[in-house]
Amino acid sequence: MDASTRGRPVLQPDLGRTAPELWTGFRPAALEAGIEAIFTFPLQVGGIRLGVLDLYRDSAGTLNPAQLEEALSYADASTAILLRLEDRQLVEDVLPPDLVDRTGNLAEVHQATGMVAVQAAVGLAEALLLLRARAFSGEGSLLEVAGEVIAKTPVPWT
Repeated sequence: MDASTRGRPVLQPDLGRTAPELWTGFRPAALEAGIEAIFTFPLQVGGIRLGVLDLYRDSAGTLNPAQLEEALSYADASTAILLRLEDRQLVEDVLPPDLVDRTGNLAEVHQATGMVAVQAAVGLAEALLLLRARAFSGEGSLLEVAGEVIAKTPVPWT
């Protein structure tokens, strides 16, 4: 969450030495699972946040310059792939068949996200969450809810 919210990498080379009040829900479980270091990179283009790339290490230690450069390259590549998923054929080629129908046309979802951001006076990340929540609550697929927004069907966002 920190990397996504701040829009910059979060590099924690020694999770065991991290202040206990930091990541109170995550830190104990990660340490118990054997995670000693975490490096998280935001996947974003401008104000659109697509997610994060998390890298875990089972021993404490920083990333050397070559490793950091490689991690940043992977984050850039992941962002590019996510953006290309708007291409329906690429979606069908990359995702398992049971997930293809759920992705829909991401261009419409992006357009609706911008419209919801204006209507609800919130940021883009929160607007996308509102769209997803509406779809999750049973009011249709994410693509159907986005289509209603684009068609200017009145949808209360509060």
